[in-house]
Amino acid sequence: MRAAKRNLIVPLEEPSWWYAEGKSDLRTKALLPIAKIYGAIAQRRFIKAQAYRSKLPVICVGNFTAGGTGKTPLSLFIAGLIRARGGHPAFLTRGYSGRLKGPLWVNAEVHGAADIGDEPLLLAGKCPTVVSRDRAEGARLIEELGAITHIIMDDGLQNPQLAKTLSIAVVDGRRGVGNGEVIPAGPLRAPLDFQFTLADCVVFNGPVDGAEKSGIPGEFPGPVLSASVVPNEAARSLVGERVVAYAGIGNPQRFIDLVSNLGAQVVGTRLYKDHHAFSEEDAKFLLELAASMGAKLVTTEKDFVRLRKSDGERARLAGQTTPIGISIGFKDGDEKRLEALVEAARV
Repeated sequence: MRAAKRNLIVPLEEPSWWYAEGKSDLRTKALLPIAKIYGAIAQRRFIKAQAYRSKLPVICVGNFTAGGTGKTPLSLFIAGLIRARGGHPAFLTRGYSGRLKGPLWVNAEVHGAADIGDEPLLLAGKCPTVVSRDRAEGARLIEELGAITHIIMDDGLQNPQLAKTLSIAVVDGRRGVGNGEVIPAGPLRAPLDFQFTLADCVVFNGPVDGAEKSGIPGEFPGPVLSASVVPNEAARSLVGERVVAYAGIGNPQRFIDLVSNLGAQVVGTRLYKDHHAFSEEDAKFLLELAASMGAKLVTTEKDFVRLRKSDGERARLAGQTTPIGISIGFKDGDEKRLEALVEAARV
């Protein structure tokens, strides 16, 4: 049981007080002067930028805050809508945490997470995907292919390099926009009133407890849609199973809650910072922890792709881990409203 005693949560990059109720935290107040400078710089980038306007419709799926909100599942959902109407979308992503700047087409047989990041590998499993730090150059590369009808930009709401035809901001329904302050005083990537001017639509992903407190539904001038996570078949098979759940995503607690809500008995957790590169020591720890507790290992698909092309303990970890995939579903008539927005996104 020695491994079980080390069942600790690894400190994350995201401060917990960003999402504490109220704005009285002394750390928030101390960082407000820096946050004002950060926000002013973010706005100035847009004022000075000359955005490239693509020959193709550009649909951007971003968020107002740092951290995970469910952008990638929504990007995949929108790709499905476009394909269902005979279109041929391609994804454009920055490739965060990868060493290659691009622009380049993702080849899952050649590229690993260390090369291009984890999200591009997930996206490339569904549609052609380009990684490019310079989004305008990435759009030009996609245009050269000829067969593509739409560009879906995964993240980049605050990026001024590429003009968007439709911009959607995804909000974590439970956490909202936290304390409503800009990085580093809070989770916002820029002042919220400025970011409202960048978005055409807001999608709440999950229960709206925190979002209602944020006041976004009353303040945002455009359509506000509600969505929820839909687990895959592997996830639904976890009912009653003892599991050790680990994740290194923007909001890893969301994954732990999902696994628990599916009826699994979560007997151990290990949370890492977003885009964490699993080491041999990490893998050994997780394998020992699961063995000591007689439990299965589960993680997100995004974490699982970072174990591709591994060897040693990491290869063993991949072999003994069940990746839990999710998609996104919409409530009431909101799917039709989203379809109409996507349909209207034309150059």
